[in-house]
Amino acid sequence: MFETILIANRGEIACRVIRTARRMGIRAVAVHSEADAGAMHVAMADESRLLGPAPARESYLRIEAVIAAARAAGAEAIHPGYGFLSENAEFAEACAGAGIRFIGPPPAAIRAMGSKSAAKALMEHAGVPLVPGYHGEDQSPAVLREAANRIGFPLLIKASAGGGGKGMKVVRSAGELEEALALAKGEALSAFGDDHVLLERYLTRPRHIEIQVFADGHGNFLHLFERDCSIQRRHQKVVEEAPAPGMDAARREAMGRAACDAARAIGYVGAGTVEFIAEGEAFHFMEMNTRLQVEHPVTEAITGQDLVEWQLRVAAGQPLPLTQQALRIAGHAVEVRLYAEDPARDFAPSTGRVEHLRFPAAAGGIRVDTGIREGDAVTVHYDPMIAKIIAHGPDRAGALARLDQALAATEIAGPATNLGLLRAILQQPEFRAGAVDTGFIERHGGVLLAPPGAAPRTALAAAAAHLLARRVGSADPADPHSPWAEATAWRMNGDGFQDLHLAEGEAVQVLRAFPQPGGLRLELPDGDAEIAFTVGPDGGLALQMDGRAFPARVLQESNRLMVFADGAAHALRLVDPLSPAASEGPAAGRILAPMPGRVLEVLASPGQSVQRGAVLLVLEAMKVQMRIVAPAAGTVVAVHCAAGDLVEDGAEMVSLGPG
Repeated sequence: MFETILIANRGEIACRVIRTARRMGIRAVAVHSEADAGAMHVAMADESRLLGPAPARESYLRIEAVIAAARAAGAEAIHPGYGFLSENAEFAEACAGAGIRFIGPPPAAIRAMGSKSAAKALMEHAGVPLVPGYHGEDQSPAVLREAANRIGFPLLIKASAGGGGKGMKVVRSAGELEEALALAKGEALSAFGDDHVLLERYLTRPRHIEIQVFADGHGNFLHLFERDCSIQRRHQKVVEEAPAPGMDAARREAMGRAACDAARAIGYVGAGTVEFIAEGEAFHFMEMNTRLQVEHPVTEAITGQDLVEWQLRVAAGQPLPLTQQALRIAGHAVEVRLYAEDPARDFAPSTGRVEHLRFPAAAGGIRVDTGIREGDAVTVHYDPMIAKIIAHGPDRAGALARLDQALAATEIAGPATNLGLLRAILQQPEFRAGAVDTGFIERHGGVLLAPPGAAPRTALAAAAAHLLARRVGSADPADPHSPWAEATAWRMNGDGFQDLHLAEGEAVQVLRAFPQPGGLRLELPDGDAEIAFTVGPDGGLALQMDGRAFPARVLQESNRLMVFADGAAHALRLVDPLSPAASEGPAAGRILAPMPGRVLEVLASPGQSVQRGAVLLVLEAMKVQMRIVAPAAGTVVAVHCAAGDLVEDGAEMVSLGPG
């Protein structure tokens, strides 16, 4: 076995590999960019080596810098994680050339599956079922247009050289084809350095089911069952589970056999995932990811195996630890991806410092994989995933119940996140029944993406308790016995009370709080409440109200409150009724950045007349491209950015005047 390995990655996967390496007594070396010098994976590793500046192309994607770091650290092998260089055949060859073992498949296998077009041709020859489409090398507009008309609409455009939803567009009519091709090719070139695309028939209610395969250098192949990854946004997975709901033994055996056939056809070694799209009784090969997958923890949960350990053992020349016959499915596991993004703004990435972070305890079937700590920053340079939260139970219902409790115990403040969406998905009746497909979020968007309701009485009670607790003990030390200096709302005549003006959005509620020993009486819009509370050493609140006890937490910065209660977060603002009214919002003619990112192209110029819907510029963040269009006809007054500029969320980019 290796004595030292280098992990050519960052974030939660680097931390994940380090944990297994430490358990196996292997020294783990990390690498980092300048932006990641204080990152969690750097702190966990035995040592870390600087690669370069923050942009991935200048650090994590620099093959020569990674190889040099491995040599300097005395690493015998490199684990690429996923993303970055994990599916780069040149990197695998560079490792071999430097006498360093690549913990992954042979370069030839990576190349065979690196091009989706070539992979589909290979799979067709191997007898693996395919979705009808165009996988050719000729990328001329006329050929792509003719292929699209032959396949029919709706169809799917996919980047040939990559995955993760980058360069993937659904085209519902011929009129949408030209713009969709331009966007898909632009994203593919940016993400993978290759703008080749393929076209496929777009199945209307498909499921995304993938098979985890493993092979060693001794000719052994097996699969570790399936994962259902149908719940997606922007063609990227959000919820994954194993085994797949409704999967019977015959279909599992057929899909597992097809996946192993695909791996054999390319001489595979190591961990890989063969992805299928399934509709009705049919299933079709989509692609093979020649690496470990983000969602591998659900497979580990139901099999009891450590797939990173398997990778290390196979890379060291050992045979697979088990046979196909020895593998069993135990229970059910579900994983959700907690992203720094705003679902209400078309899942635009969100950045900023993580001001507060609490995860559920890793016990009772709960696992949390993360590379983020409280105080860390989410930046535009890397993937916006904050954590993966995984629950394992005796059956699907038990796993979902545990996961819902884990999400209710998760607290995060700082960047916007999809935490509310994740809880809404788990509570949706069709999901609980196992009726999932890749269009699930879009189809149920009206419910899943609905604005959060007003803060409930539990959240208002927690806010009131927090504010009163902060004021207790603030008497004037020069005259501590003066009734005028008390912070208990004492009044000469009648019961003492404190009016709290709390705003949520534009709505303001006035709560009247009457302090009492050990608590307060609170006049709420839907009825009065007697509240008892204590403040814990960590600042958390333990409240009793309406015949029930519940925990809560309130974070306060100036007049802003973030209230965590009953598994939800509510942003409130303490209003001074005597302060001047807030100024009006931004003018309608200001075009603001909908997300932080890099300006790729500016198409507008001062003095130009534009129609409603005209593209003004193209913005990219985390390899997602967004066209910024004019909200109404008018004249461009000023352009405040140039191609290559980094802009913050909400920054003014273009000023529009009347036409």
